[in-house]
Amino acid sequence: MENESDKNQPSLPQENKLPNFIKNSINFKILSIAILILILIIPSQMIMGLIRERENRKQTAVSEVTSKWGRMQTIGGPIISIPYKEIWKTEKGEIKTSTEYSHFLPEVLDINGNIETEIRYRGIYKVVLYNTKLKINGKFKFPKIETLNIIKENILWKDAVISLGISDMLGIKDIIEVNWEQKKYGFEPGLKYQCVFDSGVSIKIPINKDFFENKDYPFSLNVDLNGSEELNFLPFGKKTTVLLTSKWNDPSFTGGFLPAQRTINNEGFTANWKVLDLNRNYSQQWVGNIDKQYINNSKFGVNLFLAVDEYTQTTRSIKYIIMFVALTFLVFFFVEILNKKRIHPIQYILVGLALCLFYLLLLSISEQMSFDFAYLIASISIILLITFYTRSFLGRNYLAILTGIILTILYLFLYVLLANQDYSLLLGSIGLFIILAIVMYLSRNLDWYSIDLIKEKAGKK
Repeated sequence: MENESDKNQPSLPQENKLPNFIKNSINFKILSIAILILILIIPSQMIMGLIRERENRKQTAVSEVTSKWGRMQTIGGPIISIPYKEIWKTEKGEIKTSTEYSHFLPEVLDINGNIETEIRYRGIYKVVLYNTKLKINGKFKFPKIETLNIIKENILWKDAVISLGISDMLGIKDIIEVNWEQKKYGFEPGLKYQCVFDSGVSIKIPINKDFFENKDYPFSLNVDLNGSEELNFLPFGKKTTVLLTSKWNDPSFTGGFLPAQRTINNEGFTANWKVLDLNRNYSQQWVGNIDKQYINNSKFGVNLFLAVDEYTQTTRSIKYIIMFVALTFLVFFFVEILNKKRIHPIQYILVGLALCLFYLLLLSISEQMSFDFAYLIASISIILLITFYTRSFLGRNYLAILTGIILTILYLFLYVLLANQDYSLLLGSIGLFIILAIVMYLSRNLDWYSIDLIKEKAGKK
């Protein structure tokens, strides 16, 4: 029978029922760390979503500014379009007519312009705007009409127009006049025929049947145009040359053709393109419609982009988050093995969350200042946070300092990868090889089968 006095004794706290072989099993610890790493993918994906959201917000802000100033501009032309009557007989013997169009590109097209840039702000976001004054010169030289299989008597000479393609009409800042055979003709808004461009200006010009004789028809015009971020041209000349100058010192040349000559320095840039009709996928003249995709594929120009895009850089950096978490957890794992200091899974996950917080700090700070300075502030903050926290639960200064040094090396390594995009794969591969070699060297003498994280004390009472 039980002693009644025993029943009155207060109950003692229950001991942890988790078997010691599980608590101290190295395999169980490795499995726990792997699960924690997978769990930390969730906050990293949430941060990725936040980056995309902020980037979309920036694009909205940019669109609000450029919609009132002028968007990316593409200049095409001038081009001459002449309608003609197409006459044919049906199977029933009926005579049918329709209006078709013939299009002619200039023999020579020479464009010379200067780009004046400025930075506008919409909240915390920067927008690159520009004004360009273009001088466009050239000449038309048409082949004989027989080469187009058009009957001269069917040509509607009085409806001939000269068109200039401008992708965003809002950016036009002054009237546009063309000098044609020593006379000036003012362009009118809109296109008479939208066979080549979607938007632009056009004007009827006096053309007669002698227009197709072996004769040069020189022209010149000036365009004062606002735009944003990018300026492009279409190579409509049999020989097209474009010369651009600007004080913007960080251009990116885009499109189907790179400049034949270019100079970029702290004072700005100068770029000179030379494009032949043989370099594109459409001829100097044609009848009917043309696939506009062929024309758009031939455009070329310059992008006045901002050198550092904080969202692109932050997105690139967060791709290395698994490497950061895994290596940091690996350091703690070896501390447990070599120094017999047990670290709780909660402590692992708190350190992992701190590593995730780095990217949130980097994103928010880089929106307010330069990316490099934001990276410095965010990395120092997280290194100090983890170092002092490690000191609190490991209880040894040298282990905390060692953790801080390793994190510093990792963040320096990540910065080098971000700053050297062209060599990031090479540097990353070499870095991982060195890390693996160090881990293999430090663990070369460990007997993994005999390791217990905490040895049971003999004679334990």
